[in-house]
Amino acid sequence: MKSHTEAQLNQKQNQAVTSATGQALVLAGPGSGKTRVLTYRIAHLIQEMAINPYQILAVTFTNKAARQMADRLDSLIGGKSHGLWLGTFHSVCGRILRREAQHLPFDSNYVIFDADDQLAVIKQVFKEFNINDKIYRPQSIHSAISNAKNELIPAEDYIPGSTREELVAKVYLRYQKLLMQSNALDFDDLLLWTVRLLVENNTVRQRYAQQFEHMLVDEFQDTNKAQYQLLYLLSSVHHNLYVVGDEDQSIYRWRGADYHNVIRFEKDYPTANKILLEENYRSTQTILDAAQAVINQNKNRTPKHLSAARNEAGEKLQYFEADDGHHEAEFVVSSIRTAMQSGERGRDIAIMYRTNAQSRLLEEAFLHASLSYRLVGAQRFYGRREVKDMIAYLRLIFNPADQISLMRAINTPRRGIGPKKLEELAKTAFQGQTTSGEVLLDMARNGEKSAHWIRLGSSAAILRTFGLHLLKWVELLDGGTVSDVFDSILTDVDYHAYLDDGTEEGAIRWENVQELRKLAYEYNEKGMVEFLENLALVSDQDTIQDSDDAPTLLTLHAAKGLEYKRVYIIGLDEGLIPHNRSIDSPDPEEMDEERRLLYVGMTRAKDVLYLIRADQRSQYGSFTYSTASRFLDDIPRELMQQQGLRPVTHRNVAANWKDAEQFLSRLNTNNQPPAAAKPTKELLFAHPMRVTHAVWGEGIVLDSKLEDGCEIVEINFASVGMKRVDAELARLEIIS
Repeated sequence: MKSHTEAQLNQKQNQAVTSATGQALVLAGPGSGKTRVLTYRIAHLIQEMAINPYQILAVTFTNKAARQMADRLDSLIGGKSHGLWLGTFHSVCGRILRREAQHLPFDSNYVIFDADDQLAVIKQVFKEFNINDKIYRPQSIHSAISNAKNELIPAEDYIPGSTREELVAKVYLRYQKLLMQSNALDFDDLLLWTVRLLVENNTVRQRYAQQFEHMLVDEFQDTNKAQYQLLYLLSSVHHNLYVVGDEDQSIYRWRGADYHNVIRFEKDYPTANKILLEENYRSTQTILDAAQAVINQNKNRTPKHLSAARNEAGEKLQYFEADDGHHEAEFVVSSIRTAMQSGERGRDIAIMYRTNAQSRLLEEAFLHASLSYRLVGAQRFYGRREVKDMIAYLRLIFNPADQISLMRAINTPRRGIGPKKLEELAKTAFQGQTTSGEVLLDMARNGEKSAHWIRLGSSAAILRTFGLHLLKWVELLDGGTVSDVFDSILTDVDYHAYLDDGTEEGAIRWENVQELRKLAYEYNEKGMVEFLENLALVSDQDTIQDSDDAPTLLTLHAAKGLEYKRVYIIGLDEGLIPHNRSIDSPDPEEMDEERRLLYVGMTRAKDVLYLIRADQRSQYGSFTYSTASRFLDDIPRELMQQQGLRPVTHRNVAANWKDAEQFLSRLNTNNQPPAAAKPTKELLFAHPMRVTHAVWGEGIVLDSKLEDGCEIVEINFASVGMKRVDAELARLEIIS
């Protein structure tokens, strides 16, 4: 006899939910109800197996997914799930680290540096070491440090194997030291320190491993080495590890995710129960067949046969070739306008692309058509200047050692505290073996009696003024609420007058502060720790407002986990999808991930799917011809319907993606002279090489092509801007 919850599942879902204890690997195809299965599994553990919720750890990859799961659980079993550990890897690790801070080299009131903060610290290290950021990009060095942390390599154990890695090692050590001085962690530290804690402290490991009798993991294919090790350690007592994922939807390799963890899981747990969820509750069979035709070209995967629960083939995929990028955007917006005039809601429509830069032409087309839209992943709410200002104040009050937040807050609004005074403050803190924030608090408490007053000389009085504010807010935090502190900051620094300068932009900025203030009130009971942690770990998907009735513009990466009735995927050209980096890479995994990325985008569509490309695209003032994506050739012709007047089908284009001469000649059918054949002479320069010129100095190569036997290079010089030169005559020298 099935329970009430089990009766609402299909056969495979029910098998997954009622799986025996031990290890289970649930490979869930897109739209197959994996969140439903995870939720019902937790309900099954609590209701049918009488497991205490406190002994269950469920890990998701976004806060939004965690909230959705919590809401579903509440509707299923009400308050019976109280005490359940449910959240993202980072939030769970943050909770453990705050609890166990006595075993760690930082205090429990540590702050989490976001991406901007982390980059600011890297740039500070570059300045200290006099590193040329034109030769070594701070973002690139930070990425190398992030990769090391994801591989569980701390700064002191990082072994360089090249000149660049020697620089990474040097920066890594100093970067980590500055984080510790600010009592701060970055995102990767949350995982790294938790794993180190569990490995090095047997008592702590045993306590948590004993507590978590059952562990459940969503999006398992996107875990990295640190996360896999964390799961291994926490499940080391009861060995009940239940993971749900799909290697076909692993699209975050660039940030450390490794779908090979699925293979490792099967190897490490050979007796694990393996269950495939293949019935799709989202898309039509035509969309599924087309998506499967694309992904079936990949190796190192478990074959799946997705079937639509809707029992209908649905419309064919709509394929459109535009003349250029502008035409591509205009076609999409025109099609959306028609759909909305026919009664479709904007929130049910999405336009997806490979890179954020592709949104520009779409935005222009929407504005020209007077249609509203919402943009995901560009200027996030939490990335806006005024919002980051307020967060800096709050973080500094919570953790006065936070040097990055101090640097932002102390002169916003301006107080006449310039670089020289800040340098004197930092020097005084160093001499006193303390932090700048503690120096300010000490002067606020003791005035001229403070030992730091004499060292600071003429700067002391003006710095103490800010210190008095800081002391007031710190003391208010002890007994007050998050909103009390928030409102006190606004009043004490007269932030409204600073922002609202009478312009529309100023009014919008003040509205953003008020929106953050509303959120602060929601955390009055939860407290400042949860408020700041929520702000630090918020993702792009967490900022999507379901109430907005407008089409959504987002990258394919940001589309993961979402669904729309109508989906447009633009830029199906070689160099975009797949991206140039994967085409040029000797690693076949790069191309496989591009294929998975398109597969994820295609399977977001419920009813209608458009695949769109352009024959030519603008690059720095000139047009270059593009070639249809090789992935289009994977899709059976009978599943596609071409829009527009062109007599050519996508198969004519895609089948010839390697033959540039034939492709270009097809484009010149209106009595124009045929395009030149693809040159065979090897190019010496390519984006993003750094070069130097005898007169104009250093520059970055943007593009290079052969014209009449000469290599013509487009370069952006720091001194004079864009120049188009003959490589041989210009006598360029490659720097890096």
